[in-house]
Amino acid sequence: MNKVLSFLLFFALTSKPLLGAASAAPEPVIDTSGKQLRAGANYYIIPAVPFTICGFVSCFSGGGLALDSIDESCPLDVIVEKANEGLPLRFLPVNTKKGVIRVSTDLNILFSDADERCPNHSTVWMLDQFDASMGQTYVTTGGVVGYPGQHTILNWFKIHKHEDAYKLVYCPNVCPSCHHQCKDIGMFVDGNRRMHLALSHDPFKIKFKQA
Repeated sequence: MNKVLSFLLFFALTSKPLLGAASAAPEPVIDTSGKQLRAGANYYIIPAVPFTICGFVSCFSGGGLALDSIDESCPLDVIVEKANEGLPLRFLPVNTKKGVIRVSTDLNILFSDADERCPNHSTVWMLDQFDASMGQTYVTTGGVVGYPGQHTILNWFKIHKHEDAYKLVYCPNVCPSCHHQCKDIGMFVDGNRRMHLALSHDPFKIKFKQA
């Protein structure tokens, strides 16, 4: 009997993962100074690799993220600014008790300051409706913070590791019963040389700089 009990105990211990191994927290996102991203702090999202866009007359280098409107309507879209760090942003995780931003976890992204062009719209990121004329789904603003579920499914994004830097992804887990397509966030250049953030197969490789 003792031998049987010993065998069962040995089997139970060796056939299961160590306690806590499956629940290890994802690694933290690191900014350009080597510090962990903190919820609610201000950061710039900037290109990890410098790049240049050329038009008919001149060329310019891409910079950080800002707000703009194609037709002066609200809400404003998220665009890549020309040759500067753009506007500061904040990251708010789905678990409001967590102070560190971690990879592959749901979060809201918002510009830190309101924009006087659209005072009645928030600067919280969300996916826009599919633009059939351009064949794109842009990242726009006007979302809400928190309230995870089907009514806010378009407001949640993730930060993933990408090569030696990071990328943004739309693949929320806040509503398990919701059907959505997971996709990277990349850059789309329109006919006026505006650089929009949009769903893409080619991710925009980024890093985070404390503002």
